[in-house]
Amino acid sequence: MTNVAIVYYSATGNIHKLAVAAAEAAEKAGAQVRLRRVAEIQEATIAPNFTEWTEAFQEHVGGSSREVEIATQDDLDWADAVIWGTPGRYGAMAGPLKHFIDQTFELHARGGLKNKAMSSFTSTGTQHGGQESTVLSLSNVFYHWGAIIVPPGVTDPIMVAPSNGNPYGVSATSGLQAVPGLLAQNVTEDNLKAVGYQTVRTLQVAEALKQGLGN
Repeated sequence: MTNVAIVYYSATGNIHKLAVAAAEAAEKAGAQVRLRRVAEIQEATIAPNFTEWTEAFQEHVGGSSREVEIATQDDLDWADAVIWGTPGRYGAMAGPLKHFIDQTFELHARGGLKNKAMSSFTSTGTQHGGQESTVLSLSNVFYHWGAIIVPPGVTDPIMVAPSNGNPYGVSATSGLQAVPGLLAQNVTEDNLKAVGYQTVRTLQVAEALKQGLGN
């Protein structure tokens, strides 16, 4: 059985929705799955004047999403494949996820992350809000680890659905609900299907690596 870890940070709930869909797809495909969220690194929301962000932050640190276990380095060591999720922050991954990654030094130093299949997904407030560069910011980390990057590519019709279309990694457009006049577009059904496809594709590559390197 192939081990898959879904490791994510979600500020307003959109990445959480995608992560849950990824975990469900991996389980359906027969993998052993750990759904994990990274811990917050501060005690208050970064957008105190945005009601939606404040409510989401309170839910994240004290509500139902606390049912998801906090990610540890053991989860990365255990996994054959890791699917990463993060909102975009000025074209890069969110701070809490970077903080978690910064703790991987000892695991990386002993080669504990090499040859693992890795893939990532994101969500930004606008369609051109740095989605591709956010995914690439994670890929830069994977290069250092010697991990195997598995992009979804344009390898399935779901990847060219109107709300998808990013071959780097599934990218949702959440909408900036607190900005007057800007239409909110939350995670779509096509986004959820696409992240499921991306997860299964990564799982398949991990299985092939596991069998090939085992021989």
